[in-house]
Amino acid sequence: MTEVALPEKLQNIVGMFKSAPKPLRLQALLEYSKKLPALPEKYVEHPEFMQPVPECASPFFLVTEQDAGHVQMYFKVPEEAPTVRGYAGILSEGLQGATPEQILAIPDDFYQNMGLSELITPMRLRGMGAILHRLKNQVRQGEAQA
Repeated sequence: MTEVALPEKLQNIVGMFKSAPKPLRLQALLEYSKKLPALPEKYVEHPEFMQPVPECASPFFLVTEQDAGHVQMYFKVPEEAPTVRGYAGILSEGLQGATPEQILAIPDDFYQNMGLSELITPMRLRGMGAILHRLKNQVRQGEAQA
């Protein structure tokens, strides 16, 4: 994995996962699935504004908003997909309010440093990469429109 400075909150999460024993990493991932914030009403009522991530094995939708140089992101992931939902919770907590530059600088494989490959299937790991890729694309589009 390329060494690039992650936003502080995300770096703290990555460090916690990296240092935790395998059973605690899975438990932490499931805890993050419960922490995922609810969608704002405007996206509940208009899910067509959210972008699907078809590479993800579970139904996954995301949308970003940029305001005053910071990115807000929202995810729609079914509760029946706790590992992917946990990854969304990690992104939500670790990147909420980050700048577009901080998000775009995140290595596409940063999650590999968390020890998740010992917990989840390669297919789900590829889905995680696709989620971050689409998130970055939305941030780039927001920057281009600004």
